Amino acid sequence: MSALAWTAAGSLAAWLWLLLGQGFFWRTDVRLPPRREPADWPSVCVVVPARDEAEVLPVSLPSLLGQDYPGRAEVFLVDDGSTDGTGELARELARGRGGLPLTVVSPGEPSAGWTGKLWAVRHGIGEARARTPEYLLLTDADIAHAPDSLRTLVAAARTGGFDVVSQMARLRVESLWERLVVPAFVYFFAQLYPFRWIGRPGARTAAAAGGCVLLRTEAAERARIPDAIRHAVIDDVALARAVRASGGRLWLGLAERVDSVRPYPRLRDLWRMVSRSAYAQLRHNPLLLLGTVAGLAVVYLVPPVALVGGALAGDTAAGALGAGAWLVMAGTYVPMLRYYRQPPRLAPLLPFTALLYLLMTVDSAVQHYRGRGAAWKGRTYTRPDAVADEG
Repeated sequence: MSALAWTAAGSLAAWLWLLLGQGFFWRTDVRLPPRREPADWPSVCVVVPARDEAEVLPVSLPSLLGQDYPGRAEVFLVDDGSTDGTGELARELARGRGGLPLTVVSPGEPSAGWTGKLWAVRHGIGEARARTPEYLLLTDADIAHAPDSLRTLVAAARTGGFDVVSQMARLRVESLWERLVVPAFVYFFAQLYPFRWIGRPGARTAAAAGGCVLLRTEAAERARIPDAIRHAVIDDVALARAVRASGGRLWLGLAERVDSVRPYPRLRDLWRMVSRSAYAQLRHNPLLLLGTVAGLAVVYLVPPVALVGGALAGDTAAGALGAGAWLVMAGTYVPMLRYYRQPPRLAPLLPFTALLYLLMTVDSAVQHYRGRGAAWKGRTYTRPDAVADEG
C-alpha cells in the first residue's frame, strides 16, 4: 500500500478506537441521573460572577430569581468591575419582582495571582458562607435556567451522593458560524472528558462545565475552592480535579433546560472564545502542541484528503480507507448535531471545523508567546504558571 493508504489506515484505526474505547463520548444520553426529592431541602447560595454583562442579564438573571425551589436560596451577583452598569441593572431586574433574594456585591481589583473570574467567585463564596449554605450553585451570567433547574440539581446531588453536579449548558446555535463551530466545541470536550467516565466511583477523569456547577460547600472547603485553583485559566476543569483529589464525587452531563444566551455571531467571536484558553489546555507545552496538531491532522484531516487524493491518483486502498474513516467520524458527530437540533447533513463538515480548531489552538500558542496570555472580559493574564493547577 502507498504511504497515503497507510496513513488513512491509521486514521481509520483511531476512529474505531474512539468509537468503542473512549467512553462512548459521542452519545448524548448522559443527562441528570435518577433522583428523588429530599424530605428536607438544603439551603443553597447561587454565585454569579459578572463583568460587563448588561446585554445578557435581562434574560438570564430573571430565570435565576424565579427558581421554584422549596428550600432557602439566595442569589449573589458579583459585579466584577463592570463599566456597562451591570450591577445597577441587576438591582433593577430584581426590584419588585419577588422570587429569590438578590445581593449585588463588588470585589474590587483582583489580588496578584488570581486569574479569570475566580477572584469574583472567591468574593461571592465568601459572602455566601455567612448564610452557611449546604450547596453553592456557581453559574455564569449568560446562563438561563428553567424554573425547576435548582431543585433538580439538588435532588440529583442528594440522591446520588455527589459533591459536584454539573451540566454542560446548551450553547446558542443560530448564526452560520455557531452552527459550524458550537456543536463541535461540546463534541471535542466530551471526547477529552467522556461524561460516562466522570461519574464513576473511583474514576480518574475529572471535569465540570463552568456555566452550571452545583458544589457541596463542605467539599469546597475540603478542596480549598477557589483558593487552590486561583492560577487556573480553565477553572471548571481545575475545580473538578481539586474536588476529586480531595475525595469528592463528580457528575457531569448535558443539560436539557439550561441554556447559554450569549451570542457568537461572527467567527472572530468564537475564535476568541476558543483561543483564549486552548494553549492552557495543553499546559503551555510546545511538545503537547505539536502532538495535538499532528493528532488532529491524522484523525480529522487525513480522511477527506485520502478520499480525494486516492480518487485523483487511482489509489483505491487510500480512497476506501479514507472514506471509511470519514464515515465513522461523521456518524459519531450526528448525535451531537441532533442534540443541538441541527441537520445531520452538517456531519461531513467536521474535518473543516477541526481545521478551524487546529488553527485556533496554534493561534492561542502564538498569543501566549507574544505575551498576551489568556484573557477574561478584557483582563489578560500572562503568568507562566497560570495553569499550574490544571494537571
